[in-house]
Amino acid sequence: MPDDSTTADRVDRPSSHYPVSLVIAGAPCLVVGGGSVAARKAEALARCGARVTVVAIEVDPAVQRLPVAVERRPYRPGEAGRYRLVITATGSPDVDASVAADATAAGVWVNSADDPSNCTFFLPAIHRDGPVTVAVSTSGASPALAAWLRRRIAQACGEGLGALAVALEEARRKLQASGRSTSSLDWRAILDGPLGRLVRDGQLDEARRLLDEAIRETA
Repeated sequence: MPDDSTTADRVDRPSSHYPVSLVIAGAPCLVVGGGSVAARKAEALARCGARVTVVAIEVDPAVQRLPVAVERRPYRPGEAGRYRLVITATGSPDVDASVAADATAAGVWVNSADDPSNCTFFLPAIHRDGPVTVAVSTSGASPALAAWLRRRIAQACGEGLGALAVALEEARRKLQASGRSTSSLDWRAILDGPLGRLVRDGQLDEARRLLDEAIRETA
């Protein structure tokens, strides 16, 4: 266990990680490992439209049900370099380290499950609602904390975030079509007003009328 001074130093150190949302639709991605953890990683990639290949000697039935290519064999040295993104979750530290080393040497982004030292990116805990994605990361320090925070945020925001995003997108397009800047509206004031409540209550037509009125007032 680290002493208190070491722990304090780690807590106070600013994060050097740069959060992004990757567009991986159609991109070749590799998942090494065939257990339940690998199945969750492969499913998340496939849901985003990636072309996923799973390489494992033994494959969980959950993997077999996914729209992914499955190759029942050991990982071949160097093959990680042929992919855009790699996740390794074999449960074998030696194999996972080898996959991570190959990917890093080839300039391929890699995540090694439960092994932050061999990751070039971390997988956040995610809450999705339509086009809205809320991601929480602890930079690999505590996946349990990230999941707990994600649940708290989802509960605090409530339902309707996706519908709210769509209504706001429609308003932005109307502004652009009229030749006005999207910054001409005070979006923060609108969101702090009754708009969110209207969407949560299913009153989408009333929410759109409120946005249309705000747009007219900026004309």
